[in-house]
Amino acid sequence: MDKPTLLEITQDILNDISGDEVSSINDTVESIQVAAIVKSTWFDMMTSRNWPHTRALVTPVADCTVEYPTHIGFSSNLKELIYINYDKSKAVGKLEYQELKYLHPDDFLRFTNQRNTQSSNVQTIVDQSGVSINLTNNAAPQYYTSFDDSKIMLDSYDSSVEPYLKMDKFQAYAYFIPDWSHQDNAIPDLPLEAFPQLIEEAKSRTAVKLRQQPDQKAEQEAQRQRKYMARKDWAVAGGIRFPNYGRFPRNMQYMPHRDPTFRRDN
Repeated sequence: MDKPTLLEITQDILNDISGDEVSSINDTVESIQVAAIVKSTWFDMMTSRNWPHTRALVTPVADCTVEYPTHIGFSSNLKELIYINYDKSKAVGKLEYQELKYLHPDDFLRFTNQRNTQSSNVQTIVDQSGVSINLTNNAAPQYYTSFDDSKIMLDSYDSSVEPYLKMDKFQAYAYFIPDWSHQDNAIPDLPLEAFPQLIEEAKSRTAVKLRQQPDQKAEQEAQRQRKYMARKDWAVAGGIRFPNYGRFPRNMQYMPHRDPTFRRDN
């Protein structure tokens, strides 16, 4: 079974609501409205959970600067940063990645405010917000935070190695929201088994918005698909592991904990 295109999904929905036949999503006002409903339904599905196929290894989109030696940013469609490392090696050709730990903004400020600003290895910068923050300039970063849930700030850099942190020395893992293509032959970025939910959800919304009457059958099927996807596990065994501090019976083999994303509707 092939994944349906946006046009095919639109045609399917129009057929269900006794709409006009179309050969493009832009043929009629109704087809334009239906395609827009499919798009909004897809975005709701994308933002309601972390889909395994949207995980990726990433690097920042640009180097830091002399003025802001530890400020980095990722692509605007980043949804959730899972894990981040930085290469702290001082030797050319050697890689020595160190995991960076997240601190909440207030904890980050408490930590950096303890630094002695009269020490030669402490550098005070003025953030874009106008607030002064103390960095150390003689060690690779250990901690990071974000004050606006967009840009990331790290606590230090090693000026003996580089004048600021370099994007090609980061190693990060994150969830992204894929780009949407609003074209006839575009295929919404979803796993094959999630298309029934997309289509039935869109049918249910279309019936209410364009016909002012609920489609009970479509809504029932949409609910069934939601429940199925809520139970759906990873296609590749393992997924994201979470620590377990409980004890396992001696005769029970330890199994890594899987990301519970698909065990509930968020």
